[in-house]
Amino acid sequence: MFFTPTQDQARRFFCAAWANRQAGQPLEPLQALAAGWIAEHPEWRADFADADAAATRVYPAGNPGSNPFLHMAMHLSISEQCSIDQPRGIRQAVELLARRCGDLHEAHHVVMECLGQMLADAQTHGQPPDGAAYLAAVQRRATGDAKP
Repeated sequence: MFFTPTQDQARRFFCAAWANRQAGQPLEPLQALAAGWIAEHPEWRADFADADAAATRVYPAGNPGSNPFLHMAMHLSISEQCSIDQPRGIRQAVELLARRCGDLHEAHHVVMECLGQMLADAQTHGQPPDGAAYLAAVQRRATGDAKP
């Protein structure tokens, strides 16, 4: 069974996680992870402060750098991929990239570029996402190999 929240539910989840952290309330593990990533982005904290406004706000499509909710969802996705090592090898590649970047947060931003490209390619070609191509792209970035 898959959990497929609506945009409204996903945005309210992030807002609730941030509000609970700010209030010192107990957090579920996924909320704690989400709130931790929000804390890394002070420029967007106001976007998470009002769930009703967040539910209706419109952001430009396709750019995780301009949509804080998409950006946080990608942080969570990458965190989950690393926790279960899926696709196999992603954890090692992200760890290597984090050492290369000097920071896990910066490494996530690099991985987001690869993840976004994989999703765009899948959508463009009407194919399922290519986990092997995604992993290869992250590995290239982690090793500094600029070849496509």
